[in-house]
Formats: sequence, structure tokens, C-alpha cells
Amino acid sequence: MNVLPGAEPFAHDGSTTGVLVCHGFTGTPQSMLPLATRCADEGFTVRLPRLPGHGTHWKDLNRTRWSDWWSAIDGAYGELAARCDHVVAVGMSMGGTLATLAAQKYPHGIDGLVLINPAYVMKDIRLKALPILQHVLPSIPAIAGDIKKPGVTELAYERTPLRALQSQRQMWEQVTRDLPQITQPLLLLHSPDDHVVPPECSALVLARVSSTDKTEILLEDSYHVATLDNDARLIEDETVQFIHRVTGG
Repeated sequence: MNVLPGAEPFAHDGSTTGVLVCHGFTGTPQSMLPLATRCADEGFTVRLPRLPGHGTHWKDLNRTRWSDWWSAIDGAYGELAARCDHVVAVGMSMGGTLATLAAQKYPHGIDGLVLINPAYVMKDIRLKALPILQHVLPSIPAIAGDIKKPGVTELAYERTPLRALQSQRQMWEQVTRDLPQITQPLLLLHSPDDHVVPPECSALVLARVSSTDKTEILLEDSYHVATLDNDARLIEDETVQFIHRVTGG
């Protein structure tokens, strides 16, 4: 199994404030690397794992399930928890789903949650056939690369594996059901013009979490992969400020 150049995980040991960074479905750590690097430059301890089945070939992703992706995130959290006094979870798209799951699993271990165009539901009517379609059609054209900024490319698969997509749907159901368990401070950054994740996702998390500290920021000049888009600097600045605030830094 050869990892694509640029798809490698990122880790940095810094202060006792940890940042758990999660990339999205069919993507790689490359989409979150600028944000992870900025957090490292701020002195934080950072873990950005490559999710199993990602960054190699899309067929590898079809051999994994959401429990495998969670296992990688859980392991990275364990590393941070072992050396840090505070941990903040950050995720984009399905990475936002995984970051939310981390906050649900570790209510006293995750001090804050940063979500960037998180995925919890999809309204595409074709998904109703997915439980059957996954057994006869291995993949469909990709949903990756939704970026407004010219000349910027996301390192992601050109195909969307359907068995893995069906598994992601099962994760959405569990995480969405348990959204009221979230009590940590929340920073939600989302793009009104997103061609991958519907606006219902952001509305859902704002409405259902139990957090009393909720901040919503619109990314007016970016599409779905906002961490590589025109609002990347805004996301980085707001994330760093949020981490300092919720960890007492």
C-alpha cells in the first residue's frame, strides 16, 4: 500500500494544549495541513492522522468502515490526552463528524469543538438506493475538490466508494442522534455556497447540541473545502483564538 505524496499524517509536539485535527471522506491530511501547521506554529501539540483507506487508492477505502476511521482518531486523541492538559477537536466535512464523535465520547477530555462545513446528513435522493447499490456498483464520480479559489487542488480520490459511503451514513445516524450530548464550547464555520454538504448540517448541529457557548461564522468566499479556499486565513485565526479562549491560554 503506497501512500500518495502529500497524504502523510502530521504530528507536532508542543505545549500542554493539544489539537486533534480530522480530515474528510475520500480526502487526506493535505486538506487540513495549513490549519494544523498554523496550530503547531502557535505552539500547540497537534495530531492530524491519515484515516484508514485514505490517501492510497479508492478501492482501499471500500475495504474500511467508519469504526476504522474512528479508531485512528481515537488513537490520536489518546496520544494528546497522555501529554496535554487540554484538547480541542477540529474537523472538516466527515472530519467534523469524527470530531463531534470525539466530543461525545470524551465529554471531560475534549475542551472545545471546531467544525468546518461538517457532515451529518445528505439530502440526495439517490442515497435511498445506497444499501442495495453498494453491492452492485463499487463507486461513483467523486465529490472532492469543491474549492472556489483558482489554482488550488485538494488531494483526494477521483471516485467515491459506495460501501464506505454507506458506512459513513451509519456513523451520521449515531452522531446525529447523540448531538444533545455535546456541551463543550462550539465554533462552527460554514460556507453558504457549499456544493457537497447541505446547509441543513450546520442548522442541525446548532439546534441540537446542548452547548451554551456557540459561535457561528459564515465563510462567504469559500466552497466546501474551505481550509484550502479564500477563507483559510479566517478559519486559522478564529480557530487559534477559540483554542486559546476555551483552554485558558
